[in-house]
Amino acid sequence: MGYTPDVFGGVHRQAENALAQAEAQRYQGEAAYLTLTANVAAAAIQQASLIAQIKDAEALAASDRKTLDTLRRSLQAGETAAADVAAQEVIVAQADQALPPLRKQLAQQNDLIAFLMGRTPADGPVPTLDLDKLTLPADLPVSLPSDLVRHRPDVRAAEANLHAASANVGVAIAARLPTFPLTANVGSQSADLGRLFSGPNVFWTLTGAVAAPIYEGGQLKHKQKSAEALLDQAKAQYRGAALAAFQNVADSLQALAGDARTLDAAVAVDRAAGRSFATAKKQVDAGESSILPLLTAEQAQLQARSAVTQAKAARLADSAALFQALGGGWWNRTDFAEATPAEGKPAVQR
Repeated sequence: MGYTPDVFGGVHRQAENALAQAEAQRYQGEAAYLTLTANVAAAAIQQASLIAQIKDAEALAASDRKTLDTLRRSLQAGETAAADVAAQEVIVAQADQALPPLRKQLAQQNDLIAFLMGRTPADGPVPTLDLDKLTLPADLPVSLPSDLVRHRPDVRAAEANLHAASANVGVAIAARLPTFPLTANVGSQSADLGRLFSGPNVFWTLTGAVAAPIYEGGQLKHKQKSAEALLDQAKAQYRGAALAAFQNVADSLQALAGDARTLDAAVAVDRAAGRSFATAKKQVDAGESSILPLLTAEQAQLQARSAVTQAKAARLADSAALFQALGGGWWNRTDFAEATPAEGKPAVQR
């Protein structure tokens, strides 16, 4: 029976290195899952936005054609110049021209959603969302920097890699130090078979030794230096991951602040366009104005509504990006639970 005591902790650090590598792999898998879910959310929001934009563009094109028909009747009655009709024909053509690119983008977006769902485009239509039914959360999960570092799976993976690199330095140092193997022998001997296992015939020995590397040509020393260099690299990567996390959150918050201002401005324009349309309609109903100002006001209202649609979609997309930057809430998922391995570092287990 032989045993080598882990006097300088080399075996312990090897086990610590293996646990840290397993932890890093778990967080890398969770980071991939977070990226996938964030891409699905962004694709669904963009799909809903394109559907709404197509509806607005179709309504605008219909309004432009209605205006063109009115101008043509006025031209026949001698009340409108031919140049006005030609100008309106250009507007109608431009409105019709805007629809095919939007429809192409929607088709490609549906293909992207099918791909993210693990399907092919030929498997059937993908689910669709109504942009007006999507709402922002009441409270955004803005957290302290310490919580951000703890929640971001990419930062946690970098932290685990740093832990593994640190343990690997300990393994390299222990490899340069002596080991103390112990060997024990237990048995019995006797010239008489009947007395083989009697007390006086039982023997045991315990032998200790010291084994130390004598000459390795500097190999062990350079292995230690290599491990220390990898530790410095892991430190830099961890710092870079943490700084990138802070930047992502700051960028998302700045984008949301800008989106809020853009949406407020778009809503103000939409309300003003609505009031203009209502005024023009009253004038037409009272016989105080022709229908052309009403059609022009309707076109302005439809354009303003399209701007509101795009602003809403941008705000929803940036909100999803903020959730991703904050870690995505993976620690609240029912199929994951917090665990604490032997080294005291929190990990995620399936």
